[in-house]
Amino acid sequence: MLGGDGERSARRALGLAAKRVRIRAGPEWWCLAAAAGVALLGRSLLPLALGGLAVPVVRRAIRAAAARGERDRRADAVIALCGLFAGEVRAGRQPPGALLVAARESGGLGEARAAVCAAARFGGDVPGALRAAAREPGAGGLMGLAACWNVAVDRGAGLAAGVHRLEEALRAERGQHADLRAQLAGARSTAALLAGLPVMGLALGTALGGHPLRILLHTPAGLGCLAVGLALECAGLWWALRIVRAAEEQ
Repeated sequence: MLGGDGERSARRALGLAAKRVRIRAGPEWWCLAAAAGVALLGRSLLPLALGGLAVPVVRRAIRAAAARGERDRRADAVIALCGLFAGEVRAGRQPPGALLVAARESGGLGEARAAVCAAARFGGDVPGALRAAAREPGAGGLMGLAACWNVAVDRGAGLAAGVHRLEEALRAERGQHADLRAQLAGARSTAALLAGLPVMGLALGTALGGHPLRILLHTPAGLGCLAVGLALECAGLWWALRIVRAAEEQ
């Protein structure tokens, strides 16, 4: 029997272990869980194998979506950085001090914040540090800020006006991108709906007592139909998403 302290320690260890499992086991593993359920219903290991193949594909899609979200957040932070920087310069603060304040309050420099702040604080190569920070996804607007710094760093009013115009241009571009993404949301939803129709058909057939899983997984004709259907499903989904992605990149 464990004492009170031992029991609390054991519960804490179990809680930490469960938390680590939740972190490592991402949502993509639900594909394997769903495939296991279908494998039990159809009494075949084929759905389990297909679910295992789907895990890395879904993981890649989730990571790509997370990268797009991070890129959008960084782009918004760069716009905020430009606005704060222009406001601080117009208020009479020297450009290095204005950049330090804007970097601290906006978070638009990401991991390169330390290098840019060090360059601004100690008289280093601020444009070079900004260009290095612009290599991060979504931070391309910092290239414009570096150009403004090179052209007008000795004239505070000119620098503020240039950065303000840069902010307006970045904000307009960001708005156009958001409008395009909103217009393409319908296409994405249609592709997702079409991808889910076969699953709905299987569920409807099972509800009507047709035993579609038994036919698909245990007969030669069913296996052939399953292979052709999966190939067409993957090709159609890939093509639709490729069209949407190409439209977003224009």
